Amino acid sequence: MIEVRPFDTLGAADHGWLKAKHHFSFARYFDPKRTNHGALRVWNDDEIAPNSGFPPHPHREMEIITYVRKGAITHDDSLGNHGRTVAGDVQVMSAGNGIRHAEYNREDETTTLFQIWIEPEAGGGAPSWGTKPFPRADRAGGFIALASGFEGDEDALPIRAEARVLGATLKAGETAEYRLGTQRHAYLVAPDGRIDVNGVVAGPRDGIAITGETVLTVKALDDTEIVLVDSP
Repeated sequence: MIEVRPFDTLGAADHGWLKAKHHFSFARYFDPKRTNHGALRVWNDDEIAPNSGFPPHPHREMEIITYVRKGAITHDDSLGNHGRTVAGDVQVMSAGNGIRHAEYNREDETTTLFQIWIEPEAGGGAPSWGTKPFPRADRAGGFIALASGFEGDEDALPIRAEARVLGATLKAGETAEYRLGTQRHAYLVAPDGRIDVNGVVAGPRDGIAITGETVLTVKALDDTEIVLVDSP
């Protein structure tokens, strides 16, 4: 089953410095039909104004993946980690048994990003954080793992879930294939262009929720990036 969730049907929040679209129930937005998709709990499409951001706040028991689309995000946390993640790159925070962090846009331009939360396999554990560059050229024409809980995905940032966050960069007319399996859940978004997934067309920033499909064949109708979550 493939369900397209048009961008204009997503939950929305406007805090001035932050404009967000929520693919799943989050904060004051609640839709009982959109609370999760398998272990995927949150997918927020955020626009953060220059020189603003999220002040220190706590998290626990969640794998939090940030995919920066434009600009950069600067991270600080209670473990003493500090880092800057730029467009096209990814950071992962395993909240474990508890962590406080802040995320700021220290740039002179708006930063846009996807914030993705995946429920871990087990609770507890020491929190951790990491960031890594993923050049868009390395993703040209096919999917690569950006964050993963599977052995064999050594180049991906580690997460504590039987899940993957993948990225691809496709030019109009190009096709990428991903083997999913009928017992898995997939959710994907193309931020910049239209795509066709197994014959179903979606527009820019639409969410696509998938279950029961063994193989995903994704064709770019426009030049675009694609971000895909594969979860139990």
